[in-house]
Amino acid sequence: MTTLFISDLHLEAERPDIAKQFLTFLEQEASAADDLYILGDLFEAWVGDDDPNTHYFTIKRALRKLVDSGVPVYFMHGNRDFMIGRQFANETGIKILKDPHRCDMYGRRALLSHGDVLCTDDVQYQRIRKMTRDPDWQAKILARPLKDRLRMAEEARRQSLEQTLNLSMEIMDVNQSAVEQVIREFKVDILLHGHTHRPAVHEIDLGQRKAQRVVLGDWYTQGSVVRWSSRGPRLEEIPR
Repeated sequence: MTTLFISDLHLEAERPDIAKQFLTFLEQEASAADDLYILGDLFEAWVGDDDPNTHYFTIKRALRKLVDSGVPVYFMHGNRDFMIGRQFANETGIKILKDPHRCDMYGRRALLSHGDVLCTDDVQYQRIRKMTRDPDWQAKILARPLKDRLRMAEEARRQSLEQTLNLSMEIMDVNQSAVEQVIREFKVDILLHGHTHRPAVHEIDLGQRKAQRVVLGDWYTQGSVVRWSSRGPRLEEIPR
């Protein structure tokens, strides 16, 4: 059997092609898996579990069907959908994990993360991340009318695009020292994350031992998945 890992689908109504591929993935491959882990940014934006968007309803129904079939689904917040909460979890049956999450995977010690917390060179983003993960800040935002939250999300997307255009690729990538530190801290063999949209397998020399960093890709032009079995993790593309 196999455990599947995906991230950075950025689902939105304006990109039905991504949703179609994801729904097919859930129905065909994920339904035969041991578990499914979604490591953040499942949605392009999430302003609260009370959003009645019909596109979201289709996705939630498909996740519920998969869970009810007997496949556990685990979810980790990303930088786009960190407002997903208890109502969404209850409706879909998913289990929300803290970031990072340590687990044993087929005899290997693994650490799962969305990945944005490792981008420590982007100091401005880390300040924003700390603020938006604060429960009091989130409660204040959720108390505002839905139309206000949607407008705020659109403005945040615009600002994020501007920042991406103005920052170097190195600043937006993970910091190597942060990667090595978290691998040592949690005593793991493999760090698996998304966020950077740079799918790759990196070998890491820690001196007395070696480790790996496996990076999931986004789903903008094709799917990206890590299939993890007793033979270890395999990073692969899923043609659209």
